[in-house]
Amino acid sequence: MDDILRILKSNAAMPPAKIAKLVNQSEEEVVKKIKAWEEDGTILGYTTVVNPEKLHDNQQVMAMIEVKITPEREGGFDRVARRISQFSEVKSCYLMSGGFDLLVTVEGSDLRQVAGFVAERLATIQGVLSTGTHFILKPYKQQGVNFLPEQVVERLNVTP
Repeated sequence: MDDILRILKSNAAMPPAKIAKLVNQSEEEVVKKIKAWEEDGTILGYTTVVNPEKLHDNQQVMAMIEVKITPEREGGFDRVARRISQFSEVKSCYLMSGGFDLLVTVEGSDLRQVAGFVAERLATIQGVLSTGTHFILKPYKQQGVNFLPEQVVERLNVTP
């Protein structure tokens, strides 16, 4: 992976001038590369990781949903995955190995909304055989960002 992309993955808000210094290139070269990656689809977007426990008005509920589907002759899993990905509640959708085919991350305003989404919209899609919903109770790490503060180990002084 290019050094500029590696830096952007860890801190998308870093200004091009600072990136240029870190990779020993001109700011213009860095800006040009970033713009090219945005245009060719290498960079698809930028996001901020927010700690939901710090938000006083946070009522969001997140769930991971395992989805077992029947692959189609011409499209495999892609058509069903594309259809699922179109829903605004869906935050991510991955093709997986193992006992289920897709892993879908969903956000809703409460448990009832997420359950309704699964029962009324997701499970009714042609090709969806079964679903398994796991509600996220507490995030510890997301997109490489730790939510827990560093643990300070305090040792007792040893005296002779």
